[in-house]
Amino acid sequence: MLDLDFSARIRALRSTFADIAAVLDLPKLDREIADLEEQAAAPDLWDDPAAAQKVTSGLSHRQARVKRVRGVEQRLDDLEVLVELAQEADDADSAEEAAAELVALEKVIQDLEVQTMLSGEYDERAAVVTIRSGAGGDDATDFAEMLLRMYLRWAEQHDYPTKVLDTSYAEGAGIKSATFEIDAPYAFGTISVEAGTHRLARISPFGSADKRQTSFAGVEVIPLLEEATEVEVPEADIRVDVYRSSGPGGQSVNTTDSAVRITHLPSGIVVSMQNEKSQIQNRAAAMRVLQTRLLLLQREQEAAKKKELAGSVTASWGDQIRSYFLYGQQLVKDLRTGHESSQPEAVFNGDLDGFIAAGIRWRSLAKND
Repeated sequence: MLDLDFSARIRALRSTFADIAAVLDLPKLDREIADLEEQAAAPDLWDDPAAAQKVTSGLSHRQARVKRVRGVEQRLDDLEVLVELAQEADDADSAEEAAAELVALEKVIQDLEVQTMLSGEYDERAAVVTIRSGAGGDDATDFAEMLLRMYLRWAEQHDYPTKVLDTSYAEGAGIKSATFEIDAPYAFGTISVEAGTHRLARISPFGSADKRQTSFAGVEVIPLLEEATEVEVPEADIRVDVYRSSGPGGQSVNTTDSAVRITHLPSGIVVSMQNEKSQIQNRAAAMRVLQTRLLLLQREQEAAKKKELAGSVTASWGDQIRSYFLYGQQLVKDLRTGHESSQPEAVFNGDLDGFIAAGIRWRSLAKND
């Protein structure tokens, strides 16, 4: 007779899942979905495209979250049935399947538990991520491209829709910068812990001296805010430049001036877009990101003023958050949380969940201190 004593582990999962469901408040989400479905069914919905986008985005995000949680609940039910059948039939194959599913569910529920820590003002929003190469020449631009691929692979593994909005290629290897969007529930709250300076140390493939090279890349993460469209940007405050999109090595990939660069003159903020099909689409995408950045800048200034008036000063995160060592010890280590991996190749292939979960826990504890 098979010995499948999974009862304690399954009870622990049930208990954790019940806590998660209570925090997420599924009945409330169901009510919000019903209300948004009613709004989405209105015949005049798209008379106001901005409002329609807010309704449909809110609906899809809530539906996805409820579907995920109820899917986990169903998997827990199915697991208990599978364990019972395996014991009754003394079936080794079913027992092996049950053991594998138990491990998988422990990982999924752990991820859900981490997600309940995402309670910031913007955490449930979609995210816009910008990666910029820093010091280090060709190694830095190559590193920036490695990070871009890493985040896109991570999103792909989670079935999160992504859209590359702009890419500025370096003359040598890699990219100077890239901006992409992750349109998934709680994308900003999840990926925002990746913001900061990343450092790569390796034997440079671009030099002949076989010396260790250190290079840097910066990651910026902002939420995509519907209310940002309400931020008025006078035409006199911006300069719009149009140019041809380019590919690797500066190679032209577009015969028309469809790429757009908008400079906000008062703040110096620059936003570039080139991956849409037309100049009009690129300008609209660039304005959306610019308005979001201006709204966030306004709120940061207001928050800073309030702190100044209150006389309180709180420490901010250090810029350098993670080091990637691709020589000798082969290690990726987060400098805030201490989380590390001895498999940098897997990390660069999108295996980021451990680092992100540790970052979210670290941030949650820091907020509560």
